[in-house]
Amino acid sequence: MASDSQHLSEEYIQDSFHSYLKSSLTQAKVEKLLDPDVLASAEADLMITGPALCLYFAALRSTTNPPSVPLPRRSKSAASPPLELTASNCPPAFASFLRVWADTVPRIQDLPPEHQHDLARIICNLDPLASPAAAGLGGIAADLRAVAIEISQRRSFQNRYAADLQAALDAGGSGSGSGLKVRASFVPPPIYDPSSASPSASTTSLPRTPSPSILTADAPAIDFIRETLYASLADVLERTPALRRLLHADPPRAYFAAVALAILDVATGAVTPRGTIVGVVGAELTLEECPPALRPLMAELAAIGRAAGVMAGEDDEAAMACAERGEDMPEPRLERVRRMLEGGVGCEAGAGEAQGRRSVEGRAVAFVNRINALGLGIMRVKAFRERQAEVFAVLAGIGEGD
Repeated sequence: MASDSQHLSEEYIQDSFHSYLKSSLTQAKVEKLLDPDVLASAEADLMITGPALCLYFAALRSTTNPPSVPLPRRSKSAASPPLELTASNCPPAFASFLRVWADTVPRIQDLPPEHQHDLARIICNLDPLASPAAAGLGGIAADLRAVAIEISQRRSFQNRYAADLQAALDAGGSGSGSGLKVRASFVPPPIYDPSSASPSASTTSLPRTPSPSILTADAPAIDFIRETLYASLADVLERTPALRRLLHADPPRAYFAAVALAILDVATGAVTPRGTIVGVVGAELTLEECPPALRPLMAELAAIGRAAGVMAGEDDEAAMACAERGEDMPEPRLERVRRMLEGGVGCEAGAGEAQGRRSVEGRAVAFVNRINALGLGIMRVKAFRERQAEVFAVLAGIGEGD
């Protein structure tokens, strides 16, 4: 293992990534994998698709074994040697990302060109051209998107993401017939600074049964969903010490992980078989009562609940089968899902196939990605963003004693 002095700087790796991200988004636009309108809208899933495409193209460029990432020269001087990002010089903050990415490289490079193109389409949520799709593509896409989700939660990425989108839009024209320059609409989410929290924040808590002044049975649907999720979010933080500690070391990452775990909790504990949500005051919200703009998010929340139920049933069947054969019980996939939501996909890196890290199609990783994608969508809703800074302060207070 290299010493700290041998590690490349985080800033250099960030600069390299964003350089490649701009070219990857541009190439995806040229190949019609991403529409200019999608780039301009900066919809939530694009925060996953863009970095995942960057990782895909990097895998195609890698020429070493074990895989490494060729990096742009630090200067145009001929004396400046080309560098590769390797396990020995990778900054510790990015080491888990590199491990997961490196595992996908031989799988991607072993694919025939037509299947590589189908993989790029799957990453962009497009149907593959081959029918049926080649086996294993879903699992590779899931791993790349999982790393992309982790990258998208870094503040350094969020602060530069709009510029990356704009560069791709400007390359070769934005596609606007009016001749007007199309602007990317992405705005970084609010950020919580523990040093600026009010003294009262450390004694405040999110109530499990809100008072009528906070939420009533006839409250607007958006308030109903928001407070139900935030109440679960507080529960998640109270029972997860590692996240409470992370809230001080890396607040945005901890907050996102808590939101994702709260989504799983609400989906499995508050969504009825009819797809309605039973909220913190006992009232029930139907899809029809939900504002049209939020219905896709609510429908996805219900779908995640159903998928979790199926997964739990399959876990039980697998455990019973192992018991009948006298074998050790496998770790339930839902427990792996919770661990990855808490610690990121990197916590699974190196676990090995013997421990059942993933099925052929990476179903557990894909499910984690689905939950995280919903989290990204919810956190971009204005009503959630408006209370986010306040919730940051409250949740930081929960971990004051850790």
